[in-house]
Parts: sequence; C-alpha cells; structure tokens
Amino acid sequence: MIPYITSTTISLGFITIQTWGLFVALGFLAGATASAWIAKKRGLKSVVVWDVLGWIIIGSMIGARIFHIVFYEPIYYLSNPWEVFAIWHGGMSMMGGLLGAALAGIGYLKYKKLDLWKYVDVLAFGLPLGYFIGRIGCFLIHDHPGKPTSFFLGVLYPDGIVRHDLGLYHSLFGLLLFLIFLFLSKKKVQTGFFIVAFLCSYGLFRFIFDFLRVGETSFLFLTIGQWFCLVICICAVLVTFKTWTFNKD
Repeated sequence: MIPYITSTTISLGFITIQTWGLFVALGFLAGATASAWIAKKRGLKSVVVWDVLGWIIIGSMIGARIFHIVFYEPIYYLSNPWEVFAIWHGGMSMMGGLLGAALAGIGYLKYKKLDLWKYVDVLAFGLPLGYFIGRIGCFLIHDHPGKPTSFFLGVLYPDGIVRHDLGLYHSLFGLLLFLIFLFLSKKKVQTGFFIVAFLCSYGLFRFIFDFLRVGETSFLFLTIGQWFCLVICICAVLVTFKTWTFNKD
C-alpha cells in the first residue's frame, strides 16, 4: 500500500507553479532529449527534434483541451464559455493531446519536407520517457482515482479507502516501456518499430486499465478513452503496413 502523497502547487515565493504543469513540461524536455539522442545515433539531425518540439507542445495542449471540452464536459463549457481558457482549473485529455501533437508534428515535418517516418519514429522513442514523467504529475494531484483494491500498489486515500491510482499506473507503464525501448535501441530495429510499439502497447494498456476508473464518462459500456484506444490500435495496424512498405522500398 502506498501513502497518499499529494502536491498541487509549488511555491517559490514570488511565483506559484502548478505541479501537474511542471511535470508535463519536464516530460516534454526529457522525451525530446531522448529522441534527439536516438536521432543522432541513427544519423539524423537531432536539431530537428528541438525544432519540432515547440509545435508538438502547442498542438498537444490545444488538442488536449478541445478533446476534453467536446467529449467530456460540452454542456458545462457551453454554459461557461470563458472557462474554455482557464486551463489552470484542469481539463486536459491525453487522447486529445496525442492527436494534437501528431497533427502538429507531422504537419511540420511535411512542411519542411523531411523524412517523415524516420523522424516520427525517433520522436516516438522519447514518448514513453516523457509520459512517465508527465504522469507523475497526475499521480501527485490524484486526478485519476480508481476502484477500491487490496493490490500492493494501491493508494490509501484520505477517506480511508485503498484505491487503484491510474496516474501511478500510467507513469510506471511509461517507465517500463522506455526501458524496453532503451534496451532495443542497442539492437538493429527497423524504422517504424518504436511508433508502432508505442501505439499498440499504449492502446492495449489504456483499454484494459480504464476498467479500473471511477466516475469516467462512458458510452456503450466503454469509456471514451477505450473507444479511442480502438482507433489507436487501428492506426497502429495502418502504420505497421506503411512502415513495412517503407522498409521494403
């Protein structure tokens, strides 16, 4: 059992930093560093990773916000339109963030006429590391409580109930996947492997662990996240075919 460790803000005297936002920012930085490293190792320009990072951050933030508004609380935001911009009140979706980041990143690479699949793959390499660090922020603010449990990784909440904490599980998933990626980076893997592996593993993990969530919006017995996990898995199949064709050529 894990104690209820919490932190919503960090005060530096003259400024107050949102804990979740800090860890998300650190996640972007760490993930980009890992991607730049593998890019250089593969003979690609690591500077491209840093150039595209800003667009990925903007795209992910916009996508995460829009997705949350449209699929989770549309009525609330229609009644309180100014709250759309109050991101410090929470309300960001990982699914929307991934979609926004993908559109922004792919758009930039195409605009610059860079080798799309090679750079998408190195960007995917750093994704699990960034996910691991970013989800630590979710764990510290406990915005994804789960069902009661006796599991040894359960968190003892203030109400005295030991619960699954999805923020913690997602963070550990990111760490494990990155360690696997790091090990495989020493092997000769084909271009496209990392993006396919991330999409498949994340889609499957999220689909299964969403059954542990409480208070989650559902549709036809599945959460909204689970429905989009099915879309992610379909995308993984399409990307697999595309990268197979790329490597065959």
